[in-house]
Amino acid sequence: MSFIKELWAFLRVRKKLWLAPLIIVMVILGALLIAAQGSVIAPFVYTLF
Repeated sequence: MSFIKELWAFLRVRKKLWLAPLIIVMVILGALLIAAQGSVIAPFVYTLF
């Protein structure tokens, strides 16, 4: 959790808040790929792309 707090503080101080949506989308896509690796969800995920 401290990593997320530090990242948020960095983005706020450096005026880089426009990076927050990009980071969120990358995390969501990464989680989706990890979930689709070898689970029952895989056929449904592949139909999205």
